[in-house]
Parts: sequence; C-alpha cells; structure tokens
Amino acid sequence: MQAPFTTLSEFRETLAKAPESHATAFQGAQDRNSQLTKPPGALGRLEDLAIWYAGWRGNPKPQINAPQVVIFAGNHGVCAQGVSAFPPEVTEQMVANFEHGGAAINQLSKAFGATMNVHALSLDTPTADFTQAPAMTEAEVVSALQIGWAAVDPASDLLVTGEMGIGNTTSAAAVAAAVLGGDAADWTGRGTGVDDAGLARKAEVVAKGVALHASSDPLEALRCLGGRELAAMAGAIAAARHCRIPVILDGFICCAAAATLAKAVDGALDHAVAGHQSAEAAHARLLTALGKEPLLSLGLRLGEGSGAALAIGILKGAVACHSGMLTFAEAGVSAG
Repeated sequence: MQAPFTTLSEFRETLAKAPESHATAFQGAQDRNSQLTKPPGALGRLEDLAIWYAGWRGNPKPQINAPQVVIFAGNHGVCAQGVSAFPPEVTEQMVANFEHGGAAINQLSKAFGATMNVHALSLDTPTADFTQAPAMTEAEVVSALQIGWAAVDPASDLLVTGEMGIGNTTSAAAVAAAVLGGDAADWTGRGTGVDDAGLARKAEVVAKGVALHASSDPLEALRCLGGRELAAMAGAIAAARHCRIPVILDGFICCAAAATLAKAVDGALDHAVAGHQSAEAAHARLLTALGKEPLLSLGLRLGEGSGAALAIGILKGAVACHSGMLTFAEAGVSAG
C-alpha cells in the first residue's frame, strides 16, 4: 500500500484526515452485547474491547481471522555514547533470528495465527548521534514512515508493530521526554540491563539530546531523536488507521513512537489499545499520558512486539465471545 505523503507536513495532513470508527456498527455491537446470554457486564472489559473492535471494522458481529505482526529494525548512532549493554551488531543478528523463526515473537505470532513480517531499515547506516546532530534528515524520517505504511497489509484485520534496535530505549526515552515533557531521568530506564552508571549516562544523553533539539512539534521530535524503526512503527500505525485496522500497541518503544502521532493530531490513536505494561520503568507513565489501560502486565521487557502479540489472544477471545455467543432469543433463555 503506497504511502500518500512525501513530506512530514503531508504526513501530518494524512493523520488529520484519518477515518473514524463506524458509528452504526459500534451501536449495533452495543445492542448485540446487551442481548447476549450473560448478565450485563459479566465479561468485563472483554465487552468493551469487542464493541470497540466492531466499530473500527464496520461490522457489529466481527471476526479476527488475519492478524499481522510487523517488526522493524534500525541502528542508532547514539550507541556511540555507551548507552547500551549490547553492541550494535546484535540488531542485525536478531533480524536473522527473526527471519529464521527463532525468536519469541515468532512463537507468539504462530500461537495466535498471525502472519509476521520483518523489515530491516538501513542497518549499515545508523541514525546520527542525536547528541551531536538530528538523528534523521526529513528525507530519512519520511522514508521510514513510508516503509512502515507500506508494510501494512490492507487485508489484515488486526495489527501489532514491534521493533529491534540496540540503543532504541535511549531514543524512545528522548522522544517521550521531548513530546510529553518532564525530566529526562523520569523517562529513562535500564533497557536491556545497563548498570547504575549506565543508567545515569543514558539519562544524561537523553537530557542533552532533548535540550539540543527542543521543539514543540512531535514529528520533529521523532525526526531529531527517534530511530528509523520508531518512525516505521508510527507509519504503520497511521496506515492501519487509514484502513480501519485496529492496533495493539507493544511496549515502551512502540508507545513512544505512537505518542508522536497522538500529540500531532488529537485522537490519532483511537484505533489502538495497549497490549501490556512492560517492566521498563517509564512505560506506565507513558501509558497514562496516552490514556491507555494495558491489557496485560506480566513483567515483560523483551520488545519485538511480544507483549502486544500475546494480547492478540485476549482480543480474539473478546471478539469470539461477542460474535459467537447466542442472544437470549436465539438460545431460548429467559432474559429476566
């Protein structure tokens, strides 16, 4: 699916013109839910999820048959500042692992019937060190947004975006701090497991980058402080909205990318739910800022889209109950 934008300004306009949920299908799903063979509210949040999903799919009795998981990988120049416990070459090695089916996200995608695609974005050309210069030029960030957009299969009915990129928790922390405000240290976590000295160094790097690239424009924050994989996830999430495909957000890095959309255009994430709250220190704060209540909280800190992929099962269960249960009239049960 070709992206309908060639500049950041055009991307913002595309976001602003995104379609809304189908009101008629949403109401139809609410009506159906009230007639199902269960006490009112007995399925708790599953009921709200199914109705939300139905509205976005334009079908009051939907099914989930074609979930898609898309993983984007990128390398970060800011790794030169010693912000990660792992060397940058691990990014490419993990991409090979994804492609050979050996990672956790491969197993979770398979378990929940999702197709999985991997896109490596110019791994041999890391973004610039954002403590010295903008991470990406406009052409580079737009290219990454376009790759993300094009990666979404319009025939899919649910999207999970994941990432791989050594140093990207530092990039995500910088984006979050720039877009949402607050002290750099409050947004900076241990990522893949840096020690106390490494954590302090990361916070200093984040603060330096945010100060250097101060801007009120969230898309500029994505360009100056983000990574190609963050931009690609943002592009994919936007493309899903264009196609009315519901999205399950993953962990801290995915949500930081998504925050740039939410702050660029009000309501840009109405088609998305949070799959989980990760163990990364600032993820809970980020979810609160986005107004998203996580479906799961299992102490995960892997990335790769793993927490969101696991949440596919919850959404599938919600929709299966909503669409598969009989109404009181159909079952011949007294409604009381």
